[in-house]
Amino acid sequence: MTTTRLSARAAIASLADPGSFAELPVPQGESPPDGPLAWAGYDDSRARATQRTGEHESVVTGTARFGGGGRAVVISFEFGFLGGSLGRRTGDRLEAAYAHARDHRLPLVSLIATGGSRMQEGMLALTQLQRVARQCVLTRAAGLPQLAVLRDPTTGGGWATLGAGADVVLALPGAQVGFAGSRVRPANADPAAYTAEGQYAAGHVDAVVPAAELPATLADWLRILTAPRSGGAVEPPAALGGVPDGPPPATGWDAVRRARHPDRPRAGAYLDAYFTLRLPLSGDRAGGTDPGMLCGFGLREGRAVAYAAQCGTAVRPAGYRTAARVIRLADRLGIPVLTLVDTPGAANDAAAERAGAGPAIADAFAALAGAAVPVTTLLIGEGGSGGALALAAPGNTWVTPDSYFSVIAPELAAAILKRPPAAAPATAEQLRIRPHDLVELGVARGVVRRADAPRG
Repeated sequence: MTTTRLSARAAIASLADPGSFAELPVPQGESPPDGPLAWAGYDDSRARATQRTGEHESVVTGTARFGGGGRAVVISFEFGFLGGSLGRRTGDRLEAAYAHARDHRLPLVSLIATGGSRMQEGMLALTQLQRVARQCVLTRAAGLPQLAVLRDPTTGGGWATLGAGADVVLALPGAQVGFAGSRVRPANADPAAYTAEGQYAAGHVDAVVPAAELPATLADWLRILTAPRSGGAVEPPAALGGVPDGPPPATGWDAVRRARHPDRPRAGAYLDAYFTLRLPLSGDRAGGTDPGMLCGFGLREGRAVAYAAQCGTAVRPAGYRTAARVIRLADRLGIPVLTLVDTPGAANDAAAERAGAGPAIADAFAALAGAAVPVTTLLIGEGGSGGALALAAPGNTWVTPDSYFSVIAPELAAAILKRPPAAAPATAEQLRIRPHDLVELGVARGVVRRADAPRG
């Protein structure tokens, strides 16, 4: 499957509000004849590229509106101009676009289609990647969101800077995406690894979005990431199901059975009830994904909120790394965080150990501990050991009536204490893991009620 290759301006027109694009001034400066290396015929190649495309460089930069929202800086690559390659004048335009975004406090959207650095400018072309990386870091430090749309192809330094360095990475189906372009890969390389779909499966792309859906998706992302920043911590979700207005579980083992009930509401139901709009972020940017950890951003009463939610499964290392990534992004953008805790514990098989379970959990603990934005946690089911605690906000954790939190699962606690399996219920009672026990111990702030529960 291949994508339709649009020109730089057509790509902008396909996504931005009609008539809203305003081009930025071209930075001053002339290249010497045949470029900085005096590469014979380089000027002629550029002239032919201009005649073909109507452009004088491989990027078009400006500002535009998306979905009727505020303005954003947009960078769009023209692949028809020397393969969308990066040279010194490309770097000038990119640097000016980033600076404009910071000066005017605007988000930045990159529509990428590039084959990499420009051979006719040698190492001077390659060093443009350092310029772009610096601009990306400065814009990140300014607390401004950066979004990338990977068109066909997105390879080389364009992928390794503007693409993979963006906060949100969207890709068109079938797009060629990879650091190595098609002419420089090993002959036996798996072609699927160099596609948008392959990069998504490996945790490097947040979503593969069909062209027809891309305008709305991009507009929704900009709507969420530019929503007003106000207020402190968000309120925890109301309980779904459970018995918030009935008697608490009589024993610790009753609490365990409630939390493990197959019909208990899970993270997806809580997120759907809580947000009017939510968009997912996928992958740990280190080669892994975990479907048992839902992460992303949403709108709650017009306010942006980041979320990381466990789904009741044993969490893989990639899940913790993805959660840490989202928490740090929210912190940088000044967006509060909601976490939902629901796991019997971290995955403990050999594959999880090889993938760095300990370091990944440590990274999640560190991201939460280091966040300057407020974090709210709701325990919605099982709270199994450190794998659950890694997502729990100290001092602002709430619990549902059908949940429990334990230093380790009661069965495993009994085994560690060299007790028979039949002693698990008694051990659960000793651990004081019921919702109201957790409140009395100071582990939780309170037990949340159902939205429709009568107030006493």
